[in-house]
Amino acid sequence: MPVPIWLATTLGVTAVALARVDYNLFFMKFFRNLSRSKARARLHGNKYAMIPVMLGLEEPIKIQDDRDAEDAMTITREQLEEMDGYDGAPLYLSIKGRVYDVSAGERFYGDGQDYHEWVGKDASRSFGTGCRGGVDRTGMECLSETLEGLTDKELKEIDRWLELYETHDKYTFVGHLVDDPVEEILESVADGSAESEATEQEEPAEEATAEDPVAATN
Repeated sequence: MPVPIWLATTLGVTAVALARVDYNLFFMKFFRNLSRSKARARLHGNKYAMIPVMLGLEEPIKIQDDRDAEDAMTITREQLEEMDGYDGAPLYLSIKGRVYDVSAGERFYGDGQDYHEWVGKDASRSFGTGCRGGVDRTGMECLSETLEGLTDKELKEIDRWLELYETHDKYTFVGHLVDDPVEEILESVADGSAESEATEQEEPAEEATAEDPVAATN
């Protein structure tokens, strides 16, 4: 019995679509959304959150920073790099500059696990694009904190991940990611020294031009 053309076409298109699916990313998002729906039910009494969340029809919960209470809670990029789970260190990650302790999820974030690429750094861009190595479609490093060139859909994905970490019952907010103040001071001093040297080199040339009438005439 010959296979109808419409059925063959449907099966072919489905096969191509399935071949292009990143199953690892698919299940990462699935369990992320499952956890978010449970958190919404737990924290906000929303018993019917699962369907819209799982279908991607919901709006991510916006995180309201309590800057007065959180300003004292900071961690530098150098400190964050050390929180990679090795030698007894906890597992920290940062998303949109907010650092979370995800040590309770070691089976997901530990060495060799699917989420380990996000540990010890701010990889906000990766949360939006799903790219976890090399460069993305824009030519930017996947595991970076810049959001330049991302679409509204990708930015919304980042907010969904942020909601997960903020509302998870086992992950905790650690602090805001900041530059090392010592490094900033050293860079400022170095920049100031470079400007002073440039100014000193320009001044003798200007004085010589003003004092030499021949040079001034020429």
